[in-house]
Amino acid sequence: MTVVGPFGLSVRDQALEADVQTGLAAVEAGLLDATKSDVPFITEAAQHLVRAGGKRFRPLLVMLASQFGDPYAPGVVPAAVVVELTHLATLYHDDVMDEADVRRGVPSANTRWDNSVAVLTGDFLFARASHILSDLGPEAVRVQAEAFERLVTGQILETVGPRDGRDPVDHYLDVIGGKTGSLIAVSGRFGAMTSGADESVVDILTQYGERLGVAFQLADDVLDIASDSHESGKTPGTDLREGIPTLPVLLLRAQAAAHGRAEDLELVELLDGDLADDALLAEALKRLRVHPALEQARRDTVRYAEAARATLAPLPEGYAKSALVELCDAVVHRAG
Repeated sequence: MTVVGPFGLSVRDQALEADVQTGLAAVEAGLLDATKSDVPFITEAAQHLVRAGGKRFRPLLVMLASQFGDPYAPGVVPAAVVVELTHLATLYHDDVMDEADVRRGVPSANTRWDNSVAVLTGDFLFARASHILSDLGPEAVRVQAEAFERLVTGQILETVGPRDGRDPVDHYLDVIGGKTGSLIAVSGRFGAMTSGADESVVDILTQYGERLGVAFQLADDVLDIASDSHESGKTPGTDLREGIPTLPVLLLRAQAAAHGRAEDLELVELLDGDLADDALLAEALKRLRVHPALEQARRDTVRYAEAARATLAPLPEGYAKSALVELCDAVVHRAG
């Protein structure tokens, strides 16, 4: 059993391990190549988050999905580079919107330079992803375009909030289905599609990625409250401080509205206050870490991961399927 990829995912087959490791190394080289520019400053800014590392969750899923076809097909690695470049580009933009200070354990681009540089660097990465994508054919371009539309729609929905009468939790699940699920679904789809897997397999791995993506984001929501910066790579409570709705907070608000417990109402009032004060943020985190809403968010994370696992049932048994199953377990493990 060898540990590869994010979260200590273990691979129990030497051939699969070799394929995944070789593929991820090629993706890393492809990311560095794709972020080079004739302008040295652009190269520095574009490679800022590439060199900071990261889980490479999406490329890993591309590599595993490609095992259901020809994992050595020429489009597999470029497809993995495309999804990771797209993901990186969204991080530059997210950090501007969230006014984040830290990303992947290093100063965010907007902190190191400014918002304009961060936004334009994200745009540069989108452009490079599109250039690589154009070589993968019109179907790949269409799939990416649809996913990108869903991603942006999810961000807009998050920004404007739920319409009157809409359940905030249901709205939030739509948001993360677009913001996170869409691109992870594309990772599964691209891996299967570019490897020449059967269309039924492509559909299964797309659905798997969608559900796993939601579980992945819910695990991040839990981590924003329950982890320290060493575990998550960003400042704990970043989402709380910026007033970004996450599942634990939405569940807390629902419980406070339904039951009116004094301690819940006090915590809601604290969250609605000015959390720029480090002491107040620490107090909010302390209370949320022992609140039942956080445990409910963990249970919902497990539920989506189990739904992703169930999607895999029709696939043939083998080491690749086992690794995808374990990926579900790894996502849940992140949420504790």
